[in-house]
Amino acid sequence: MAVSDGGEARKKKIISLMENPSYVPMREKDLACIMQVKVEERPELKRLLEELAAEGKIRMNRRGRYLLPDETSFTGVFTAHPKGFGFVETEGASEEFYIPEDRVNGAWHRDTVEVRLLPGGRGQRREAEVVRIIARGLSQVVGTWESRGGFGFVVPDSNRVFADLFIPQERSKGAADGAKVVAEITDYGKGRPGKSPEGRIVEILGRPDEPGVDILSVVREFGLPEAFPERAERQAARCPGQVTEADRAGRLDLRELPMVTIDGEDAKDLDDAVSLSREGENYCLGVHIADVANYVQENSALDREALDRGTSVYLVDRVIPMLPRALSNGICSLNAGEDRLAVSCLMTVSPKGEMVDYRLAETVIHVDRRMTYTAVARILEGDGEECARYEELVPMLCEMAKLSDILRRKRHRRGAVEFDFPESKITLDGQGRPVDIRPYERNAATKLIEDFMLLANETVAQHFYWMQVPFLYRSHESPDPDKVHSLGIFVRNFGYSMKLGQEEIHPKEFQKLLERAEGTPEEPLISRMTLRSMRQACYTTQCVGHFGLASRFYCHFTSPIRRYPDLQIHRIIKDQIRGRLDEGRLAHYAGLLPDVAKQSSRTERRADEAEREVDKLKKTEYMEGHIAEVFDGVISGITGWGLYVELQNTVEGLVHVTRLGDDFFFYDEEACEMRGTHTDVVYRLGQRLRVRVRFADRFTKTIDFDLAEDAAQNPLPEGRWAAE
Repeated sequence: MAVSDGGEARKKKIISLMENPSYVPMREKDLACIMQVKVEERPELKRLLEELAAEGKIRMNRRGRYLLPDETSFTGVFTAHPKGFGFVETEGASEEFYIPEDRVNGAWHRDTVEVRLLPGGRGQRREAEVVRIIARGLSQVVGTWESRGGFGFVVPDSNRVFADLFIPQERSKGAADGAKVVAEITDYGKGRPGKSPEGRIVEILGRPDEPGVDILSVVREFGLPEAFPERAERQAARCPGQVTEADRAGRLDLRELPMVTIDGEDAKDLDDAVSLSREGENYCLGVHIADVANYVQENSALDREALDRGTSVYLVDRVIPMLPRALSNGICSLNAGEDRLAVSCLMTVSPKGEMVDYRLAETVIHVDRRMTYTAVARILEGDGEECARYEELVPMLCEMAKLSDILRRKRHRRGAVEFDFPESKITLDGQGRPVDIRPYERNAATKLIEDFMLLANETVAQHFYWMQVPFLYRSHESPDPDKVHSLGIFVRNFGYSMKLGQEEIHPKEFQKLLERAEGTPEEPLISRMTLRSMRQACYTTQCVGHFGLASRFYCHFTSPIRRYPDLQIHRIIKDQIRGRLDEGRLAHYAGLLPDVAKQSSRTERRADEAEREVDKLKKTEYMEGHIAEVFDGVISGITGWGLYVELQNTVEGLVHVTRLGDDFFFYDEEACEMRGTHTDVVYRLGQRLRVRVRFADRFTKTIDFDLAEDAAQNPLPEGRWAAE
């Protein structure tokens, strides 16, 4: 076998060999002989075998021989739970396996493992045990150094790392007792009962109470890269500050087209602009996206770093960008009053929201005004001062609002599911302390931009799907049938029904359910349980559609400054526009895109987890200043150990089951309720409660509530907050 073929083609040959009835499990060197792999190409074969094993498409047995996975063996990533057990999500199965604590067998959080199914199960989730650790997911831990004289321990910040890390004094880097540190794991402790894993301190972050150290600890915990490599910075610095005449050559000139950007007040990387005009009864909508690919060449140092990061990460006190700021805030940002290069999706839409025509083009644009969501929302509400300030743009913005409403109603008719859970806006003072937390409310302007970006993403995805070329899609698969069935049983408790007879449920069933529950006391409960029944969206090379949007074709095209898949898609678009999608380029993308999809999905999850962790940390710190104060909230979660209550400001804390009163309470998992044994007291998801803050600790990110003493005498009105 010549391993110079495309990566996916090589993998297919390996799997084809193993599928042959005469194949017997072989070691790597035996496979190399059978497949006639040259000596200098054997490291590449080793890499392919390891990738296939990590993907769950083949496995290695205890004797080091490769074979196809059987029906009881799978490969996936282990997610540890603070209580000691864990879960493995596999690529070779459509479900998540539960790993009991006594079956973890030395696996750490984020390890790639091989698991074997066990007889029976835990509820509807099948049980498995870890039989082999394929690759370690953590090489470092972040924690607090506790000195014990001649040695010490690093106590991990993450409650998903079960053991403290033993550090000899000579490997402590001189850290002061109680300091936040980063420690490299040198020994995971496997096979040494009763002994701690070992490591060495590689970085001292500072005292836990120093400004910024808490968030820096999260940055290090998730391995988020901050500083750019010198070569990438040099490449960014060499990019021009202005669009040159040579850049404009061969592009569609749209500089005379009225155009605006609409973003948040503090946004600095403006990568999308919109324009709108009328042609008879039709709307001519332009979505213009910064042409980042013009400045970030494939496989350059900039590109490799962008792929490694995958996405920009937005933390409370900082942004960790995918690209250096010289690009993201400079030549690639669609700043008002300056010429910029763009990739434009020019769409003609009928008054019924139907696509009449469209065109993808490399363009040069000139944004007239940099507008904010707040200003546009005020204009659409008829605010006289804002209308006067943007007088020349008001007619276009009003037409945009009309088209937005048309597109939204069309998306609703096809069954798109909309969840409107509030995001948090956390305000910090100069020392990094949280001084205010409130829900970030969407308005007419945010929805308008959302509608236009969705349409452009769908148009681009559909265009390349019908071209039948390698492409990168944003996919959201249909929910797991078992979870949908459980949801159907659950909502029957409230008098709702879902059509579950068909093989695959349509998103419109979810939409109808949410609409019927709208405005009722159980609406938050129904919404949360519906969301939990759905899968997580990801990037794929196959067009499987987007269930939540009820869209057959969908991709991410509109944010190449902050998302790598968008940048990759821009390259494919530009190759197609310029007639360069020949056999060589098609083969190149076919081999490249699977790895891009996998890396982009992984880094997206990492960014989401880090952002949630920082929000949780700052919310806990905020509540430390509100001990004994009373707040109104709703029950957002119920477990065997208590009730999770979410306050108006999006902060969530626990009312432990032992703090619910004199009665003995038990958790009814099927009904998702907490019931009193000797009384008729029942607690349900979505129920309003008044709670008092009992305890908050930023270091453990723990918030505990008690039921307020006057809660029974002063119940909150159903369906609304007491403060309203």
